[in-house]
Amino acid sequence: MTEDLAARVQRLEDLEAINQLFIDYGRHLDAGRFEEYGALFAEDGELLVGPMGRAKGPAQITEMMSAALASQVGDSFHIISSPMIDLDGDRATSSVMWTVAKRGEDGMAEVQMVGRHEDELIRTDEGWRFKKRRGLVDLPSVFPKGQVSAMTTSEQFSEIPEAKS
Repeated sequence: MTEDLAARVQRLEDLEAINQLFIDYGRHLDAGRFEEYGALFAEDGELLVGPMGRAKGPAQITEMMSAALASQVGDSFHIISSPMIDLDGDRATSSVMWTVAKRGEDGMAEVQMVGRHEDELIRTDEGWRFKKRRGLVDLPSVFPKGQVSAMTTSEQFSEIPEAKS
């Protein structure tokens, strides 16, 4: 295989692995598999998700998400879409859209929120992992009209409290 072909194949493999990371993120979250969810982050990986807070490292991320969502497992489902990935060797940046659908009182799906994640990714010995993941809400339909979520702009991330260890 020529170097050019090998590089092209590696790029395709990297893009596929990163797309799988996005899918696993939503799948583990929806199923309440918070340890597997936390393992999607690098050892020094950071998660910033507005009102839920900020956590660093797989253990703290697992703890924060378990505390926030364990009682809601099975109530909502993440739809991951429109990934944009910029590869740069063993690092990448990405933006991916998400929609949270929740089971309504009539049993039908209701859109709860629409937003995106802005990511910094890193290749580790275990594969691609999140180095930093910022959650942004674009349509905060669960908030009263006129109220803005703490996750609305990237400038507000410095205001997100860190998770308690």
